[in-house]
Amino acid sequence: MLRIVLASLLLCTSIAARAGQTCTEKVLPPAEVRAALTLALDLTRELDRADAQVAFVARAGQDLSRYGLAYSHVGIAWRDHPRGRWTMVEELNQCGTRHSALFDDGFGNFFLDDMFAYRAKFVVPSADVQRRIAAVLARRDGGRMHDPRYNMIAYPHSTRDQNSNQWVLETLASALDSTVTARADAQVWLERQGYVPTKVEIAPLERLGASLFAANVDFSDQPLDPDDPAAVEVVSAESVLNFVTRIDAGARSGVITETVDAAR
Repeated sequence: MLRIVLASLLLCTSIAARAGQTCTEKVLPPAEVRAALTLALDLTRELDRADAQVAFVARAGQDLSRYGLAYSHVGIAWRDHPRGRWTMVEELNQCGTRHSALFDDGFGNFFLDDMFAYRAKFVVPSADVQRRIAAVLARRDGGRMHDPRYNMIAYPHSTRDQNSNQWVLETLASALDSTVTARADAQVWLERQGYVPTKVEIAPLERLGASLFAANVDFSDQPLDPDDPAAVEVVSAESVLNFVTRIDAGARSGVITETVDAAR
């Protein structure tokens, strides 16, 4: 039955890569579309099996292995979204510019993004934490933590810019503490709770190249460490998931993978 559904989608739809990065349209091969939709279906089944209302989901959109990272982007999966049973709420960069916006996407679109690997990691928080996050999303309060000034490597302890994973993290903070009403409050709360950002090594020459040729990359708010001048701190997808599982003893996690099979 699944193959029939996927075949129908492939015949009826020309799928292009999502416009979260450059807005350059790229038609995905049928095998990759099949892998993305199968991954979306598997995720739905896993979350339904867990009787989840909310989950954090990370995807492997880019190859970040050189930085020791397996996932590039995280969103919030919400079961009772007004637009559908399962919807991904996420912040996306708009066409490689310095701007971002919040989007409500189906699981299929979440993985139809020219993925590096069709692999996802999900964390289902405890029932109480799920309820609090769902309440924030239902009130549309997630927008309070959103800053449209996008920077892929935004400094985690600054409110000048924001990357997409940072929005998820700061929204979580606002859900768990009612006194967190602004981004600065969220960052103070996260520090008190022991959140640890990811430290990556980016050589000065690489920084210069990225700053010159990518509008959505700006290193100027990253403090310089004299002992490690290549060090950069960012909110990575892994750091978000690790933080959730550390502060929420009832959280459960899992990994889903799908192989791209061009022969099918």
